[in-house]
Amino acid sequence: MGTGERNQEAHVSEGSGPTPPRTLAEALRGRDDVSLAALLRARPDLLSPVPNDVSQLATRAATRASVVRALEHLDRFTLQTAEALAVAPDPAPYEALRALMTGDDGDPAVEAALPAAVAALRDQALLWGADDRLRLVRTARELLAPSPTHPSPTGLGPTVAEATAGMSPGRWQETLAAAGLPPTHDPVSAVTALAALFSDRTRMSALLDTAPPEALMVLERLVWGPPYGEVTPDPAPPVRWLRDRGLLLPTSLRTVVLPREAALHLRAGRAHRVPEPVPPVVAPAHEYRPQVVDGTAAGQAYTALSTVEELLKDWNEGGPAVLRSGGLSVRDLKRTAAALDVPEHTAAFWVELAYAAGLLASDGEAAERYAATPAYDEWLDLPPQDQWTRLATAWLHATRTAGLVGGQDAKGRVLAALGPDLDRSAAPEVRHRVLALLAGLPQGAAPAPEQVLTRLRWERPLRGAAAPGSAAASASGTSGTPGDLRSRIALWTLTEAELLGVTGRGALSSHGRALLAAGPAHPRASGAEEAAAAASAAALLAPLIPEPLDHVLLQADLTAVAPGPLRRPLADTLDVLADVESKGGATVYRFTPASVRRALDAGRAASDLHTFLAEHSRTPVPQPLSYLIDDVARKHGHLRVGAASAYVRCDDDAMLGEILADKRSQGLGLRRLAPTVLAAQADPAALLEGLRGMGFAPAAESAAGDVLITRAHAYRTPPRTAPVPVPEGPPTPDETLLGAALRAIRAGDMASTAVRKEAPAAAPSPGELPRTTAAETLATVQAAALTGSAVWIGYVNADGAASQRVIAPVRVEGGFVTAYDHTADEVRTYPLHRITGVAELADSA
Repeated sequence: MGTGERNQEAHVSEGSGPTPPRTLAEALRGRDDVSLAALLRARPDLLSPVPNDVSQLATRAATRASVVRALEHLDRFTLQTAEALAVAPDPAPYEALRALMTGDDGDPAVEAALPAAVAALRDQALLWGADDRLRLVRTARELLAPSPTHPSPTGLGPTVAEATAGMSPGRWQETLAAAGLPPTHDPVSAVTALAALFSDRTRMSALLDTAPPEALMVLERLVWGPPYGEVTPDPAPPVRWLRDRGLLLPTSLRTVVLPREAALHLRAGRAHRVPEPVPPVVAPAHEYRPQVVDGTAAGQAYTALSTVEELLKDWNEGGPAVLRSGGLSVRDLKRTAAALDVPEHTAAFWVELAYAAGLLASDGEAAERYAATPAYDEWLDLPPQDQWTRLATAWLHATRTAGLVGGQDAKGRVLAALGPDLDRSAAPEVRHRVLALLAGLPQGAAPAPEQVLTRLRWERPLRGAAAPGSAAASASGTSGTPGDLRSRIALWTLTEAELLGVTGRGALSSHGRALLAAGPAHPRASGAEEAAAAASAAALLAPLIPEPLDHVLLQADLTAVAPGPLRRPLADTLDVLADVESKGGATVYRFTPASVRRALDAGRAASDLHTFLAEHSRTPVPQPLSYLIDDVARKHGHLRVGAASAYVRCDDDAMLGEILADKRSQGLGLRRLAPTVLAAQADPAALLEGLRGMGFAPAAESAAGDVLITRAHAYRTPPRTAPVPVPEGPPTPDETLLGAALRAIRAGDMASTAVRKEAPAAAPSPGELPRTTAAETLATVQAAALTGSAVWIGYVNADGAASQRVIAPVRVEGGFVTAYDHTADEVRTYPLHRITGVAELADSA
């Protein structure tokens, strides 16, 4: 979210009541339910599991893993604000933070955006305290503060106090004298004096006016970081001048550092060289008429449907084998790319898209291979616009990232299409965000890709790089692709959206905008919202998809031209009767003896083929095509092949003699059994192929002597579900879970902080369960049930988990107490023997 989209309230002090909060827990305890719900929604990892009380919530919010995850979701300016707080005094007044962000000269844009950044850090529980005592969570300060092993993003080094820890008194006296400060034997006052000198603009300027020009050049090289430099045992005079006056402080025998106070003076008080309070603008680079964009996108959408159908039709009788490590082999991917007539990386995208949509899976057999799923047949029966929305929705939510195919994982292994290592949890969020940026432009406007990448880097500066050691860190992309994973996914998104028809000419189409209506800023939407968005997109796309045709144009060169998409029965029959020669705006089919024979093998008679062509051609059936069909049909079935292991029979013994005399038949092991029968050592399928290779047109027959009709059969996997996206951390809680969690936290907090009456025995320590005898427990809860008061109990459930609760007993009988439990916000029954102890509250709840 950009700075301009945040709540622009002034920096309201947290816990601005009479008693300022002393800890993060106290600050969170002072929040209302709306603010706590916003925190839990922004950081859902805090709910795994639901904290017992606010103190546990604060402890969990300050853990390293949770803070890192929260920092990764900050935009650049909010992160710069946190980085400035990490190098500011702790606690820091708001004015000190403003000075670090704006510098001595001021910056109206930064001043205007800073309150929202502070509010965002507070909302995320990374910052707490009133405006006069702003405190960054300790873990965040440790992550962002400078150290020799972990430079600060600001480029600042340690303070004078940190850099001079352990400095000898003699060295202090020399430094103070060289800097023109009065001597002192107290290291604390010496640090204070030197830091005050560096922070005083007037005195510091006067000191630097006496510096040699070469010394100032050294400072210029260190001022914006890194602040460390190497020196020799006998440094040059400019470096010695700086070191003598404390402007360079030694950190080791060969290393010096520019102290933070001095660097801030040289920077005119600014913590960052270039603060970025405003998100980079994504402006139109090209503009087209919306009709042009929609038409281009619709044409590509139909091409996408045809490509997926062609892919799965090619694997209709069973596709490539599954690698032992999972996925598709490089050879099979090349073969698929050649069949689809696309580059390999594009073929990987179509394969992964079909897999993500649940149309393709492995069959799970011993000799495992890929094939279409039963859902593919259901998908084929859908209207084209509904087919497209199913593919586009699956692409939007898929964590599988086809762009990684061909790269390498952390161990140097090649990442295979359909392999197990292609999930990247950031992919859905990046896709939605890229398309949302396109949706923010006027219709028909296309941005420059670099502007999109720049904006994404501003929104999530820490999310760009892949996790150390992850496969994404080393996976290669196309030439010129940025190294960070988030930027590469964004570029792949722009390419894939164009292939899929979500965009046209780089601009978001009307049906693409409708598809994002379920929530473009966030990939998680309810099922009803997604269904409504898909229906709206389908309604916009339907008029743009060309209507399937019921005719072709037959030509004298034994070809047929389909001027557009064909209706399914016509297309299926033509695929059997002819071979596709070329694709594009029009598809060209070529009739050959082999293709006609394929149709005859499928049970079609010559008369059926003549009738079919005459009915579906807008031009007369060419005579050469009629002759081709009749000639192949006349020869078809003249020879019969059966199982002997195999035999050939023919009424024309001269033809059998011709076969025996042909040298090409020697490999079939033929011998004459009768004037009209030849026996073969080859199996029937090999015999059929061998005779066809010799120019004959044999037909297979059954054991009863009937001609076998060989129809293409479809191989399907068992029912398979589409792959489930790999979530990025815990899911965002819904309102029901948030409400229950808030009640539990408030009730647990009430139980842990409630004031109890003094008991004769020693009261339990904080967090310790109360201990009372069974008789005391029974008497106390009975009294509470009679008076309607609330009590504090310790309870151990059947799993042995202990908890503290505040309950209002209603009834006590049969060894059980029925009470209203403030933790669960409902009436529950507790066995008395599981209550460890009970204490009355000083004030009835």
